[in-house]
Amino acid sequence: MLNSNTAIHEEPANQDDVENAPSEKSVSSKRKSNAANKRSYTVTCPSAFRDAVGDLAARRGVNAADLARSVTLLLPEATIAEFSDPGEPSRDDRETVVLKSGPSAGRPWRRKPRLQVRMAGGYDPVMIRRALGIALSMADGDASVSLEAPGVTSTVVANTELLIMEERLSRYRTVISALSFTPLPSGINSRDDALHVLGFAPGRYPGMDMVKVRYRELASIHHPDGDHGNHTRMSQLNEAMEVLRRSLI
Repeated sequence: MLNSNTAIHEEPANQDDVENAPSEKSVSSKRKSNAANKRSYTVTCPSAFRDAVGDLAARRGVNAADLARSVTLLLPEATIAEFSDPGEPSRDDRETVVLKSGPSAGRPWRRKPRLQVRMAGGYDPVMIRRALGIALSMADGDASVSLEAPGVTSTVVANTELLIMEERLSRYRTVISALSFTPLPSGINSRDDALHVLGFAPGRYPGMDMVKVRYRELASIHHPDGDHGNHTRMSQLNEAMEVLRRSLI
């Protein structure tokens, strides 16, 4: 569990505060300066970690940089450094992209999975990766941050328990939705049928990496050896993957 003991003090505004408050023009200049100091970090990581960060960011309506920035603002650098590094991808974990410029433009290129994170300068990609790992652990309920004020014996956990319950409820809904999937009586006859079986909304056309992640999630539920396994559903998952592999080649 992560604990950040932070004293929070609020003082009433006085006339000096009002007179010395920064002008709107100075605030605007400071924002422009901060934007100019930002840089783009390439954070290599396992594809499953990259996808998990992307899913969490999408659920919160933010991006990966926002998640990392929140953790780095909340926790001391030493605390983040103590967190286990999610690590580099394995040798066989690669993504394929098409080069857009240069003499090799248009050619596919296999590279390490990565996240592009735009933040202020001075960070290390490994620290950003650890910060994102902390964000995932907090979302999964495996870590929390508590705030303690001097002289107060009780610990105030800022909405952490509520967030944990919401995340767990979201996972339970996903499992229930997956278990309620009814096999198509006529089998998989089209790409849309295959995407439906894998739980993608109509009109959504995910990449193969996302399809594989979804397949693994559903296969862990529907495999006949599991507690909730079903041979027919597992067969249609395999059939759907075969259809999508052919359509995406």
